Amino acid sequence: MFYHRPGKNSSVRDGYYRFQKTRGQGILSGFGIAGLLRLRDNEGAEWTGTAELLEDGTTRYRFHNGQGERICGISDNEGILLRDDAGNAWRGFVD
Repeated sequence: MFYHRPGKNSSVRDGYYRFQKTRGQGILSGFGIAGLLRLRDNEGAEWTGTAELLEDGTTRYRFHNGQGERICGISDNEGILLRDDAGNAWRGFVD
């Protein structure tokens, strides 16, 4: 079996991630490297997750915290849109 290392163009962007709940107050922010992300919310809870580049150029994001809550979504050229278990939408960007 042959393995190859993904090229620079096929990886997810590294940098500072920031998400804000579209209704109400809620902020997730943190850093991500090579598709592995670690964020903190405004209450201090830590969220860990992954970013996976899909074939069509979009990126799938999945996060979870210690209480079993999840947030997941996708991004395209316009930005990142996530939804949590309660159905709240989160918008964000990578800087």
